[in-house]
Amino acid sequence: MKRTLFHRFWAIAKLYWFGNEKWGALSLFLTIIAMILVATHINVLINNQKGNVLDALAAKDVNKLWVNIWKMLALYVISMVIWSGYNYLRKKLSLYWRKWLTSHFLDKYFRNRAFYELSQFSRKIDNPDQRISEDINKFADDYLVFFFDILYTCLQVIAFSTVLWDISPTLMVILLIYIGSGTIITTLLFGRKLLKLNFEQQKKEANFRFGLVRIRENAESIAFYRGETQELNQVMNLFNQVFINYNKLIFWQELLLNAFIKFYQYSPYIIPTIIIGPKILSGSLEIGKFAEAQGAFENLFTAMYVIIRRFPELVGFAAGVERLYEFYNFLQQPKRGIKSENIQPTTINTLEDSCLALQNLTLYTPNYQRILLQDVSVKLESGEGILIVGASGCGKSSLLRALAGLWNSGNGTIIRPKLEEILFLPQRPYMVLGTLRKQLVYPLVNDTIIDQEMHKVLQEVNLPYLVERFGGFDVEQDWANVLSLGEQQRIAFARLLICKPKYVILDEATSALDMKNEDNLYHHLLGMQTTFISVGHRPTLFKYHHLILELLEADNWQVRKVGEKSMN
Repeated sequence: MKRTLFHRFWAIAKLYWFGNEKWGALSLFLTIIAMILVATHINVLINNQKGNVLDALAAKDVNKLWVNIWKMLALYVISMVIWSGYNYLRKKLSLYWRKWLTSHFLDKYFRNRAFYELSQFSRKIDNPDQRISEDINKFADDYLVFFFDILYTCLQVIAFSTVLWDISPTLMVILLIYIGSGTIITTLLFGRKLLKLNFEQQKKEANFRFGLVRIRENAESIAFYRGETQELNQVMNLFNQVFINYNKLIFWQELLLNAFIKFYQYSPYIIPTIIIGPKILSGSLEIGKFAEAQGAFENLFTAMYVIIRRFPELVGFAAGVERLYEFYNFLQQPKRGIKSENIQPTTINTLEDSCLALQNLTLYTPNYQRILLQDVSVKLESGEGILIVGASGCGKSSLLRALAGLWNSGNGTIIRPKLEEILFLPQRPYMVLGTLRKQLVYPLVNDTIIDQEMHKVLQEVNLPYLVERFGGFDVEQDWANVLSLGEQQRIAFARLLICKPKYVILDEATSALDMKNEDNLYHHLLGMQTTFISVGHRPTLFKYHHLILELLEADNWQVRKVGEKSMN
């Protein structure tokens, strides 16, 4: 069943309002409602005082005039304090809600490596960073703005309808017809079109921003390739999509919709005069009543045409809800990988044990379109090393992804220890944001490594100069840019020496190193009695391993001991 916008909104909103912070949120919520109730009553009193001031002027009663002026000033001061408090508390509630939702979405995003599946397999959920950083913020803040606006509208209608009805029932009826017809016209004429344009605008803005970030992150590679022209064309193409869509958006929103709204805004100054003016001129109604009627009409009009006035923001809010619900729905799904329409998907059976083994493993690409490995069986004894070799594209790195639990498309069995006992070293190590200390202890969360031990580890991986070069372990740098790839790979080995895992998987982890550094690092690895799997092409790697798994053409493979000749 296709969910309505309200159901999509409520699916996300209820997480907070029925969560562990509900009582604190509810107390703030009720306090804001109480402030709006008081503010509405003060508005009625201010409107009444305006009429009294005009009556005093008409009667030329100086004392009555000043008494009513001071009363009105006092009411204005109270109103100012209440509305300032209202804005502060509403923003505070919005901030708490945003914090809770951000924490909830981030937890789902990182749990079971959903962030990886999203980046690899899902093309529909674009720019998750924007959905977390911007859409959640708009979701919380815009909802509270609209909710309290509508509540204030209802209270204004209740408070001022009686005032306006007592003075002129005709004016009240005209107002209801006028507002009702305007709301219907606005919704039907502009609703669907603006919703689509706003949704697309958010997507295209995020794509443009991502394109610029990507250039910054790959600046050196682009410069080496002299790819400035291609990159310029690419980002300009992304910006042109932003420009074209925004051009349509401002035509519908700023030209057509705003013209319609402006036309509506002039009515409070004209309609009361047309309806009540003749009564004032005939003397059947005091001039003070005219001020009250016009004030009541203006307040009712401002309140009741809230949908027309806020329509651009409402459409933007609806588009944000759609994007956030898409993301929420993706994170709720237990299995998110791409499914094939042509094959019955099967998944690899993973067993946890104190060894590494493959039993009749057949590995597919995640979309089940191609077989990478077929019926592979091999067992690695504790403390041994196996080297996986083969032509580029034969499935070496894919096998490592399967061992890490990132890919499970296929059949057969993988026996491995708990993932917490395995450390993966990719060809390009991940450099975290933060200090050199954080780089060395990653992925440990709580480290108790003293500086002397870290100095020793840096010495072992031939990086003794890093501390002096950057001014200590607690200096923050953009490490991915200030360190060469070879230095980054040695940092990865330093992590290995600090974490001391029982099992290590290395995906061309020494490809940027000279043979001397490679030999040094592998000797440290062998000295730790660690069980390890390597992927690489260099013949120099053979001597550090006990077994070789060679992936051949046509999904063939063979396992042999180091020193034995290949059957290929």
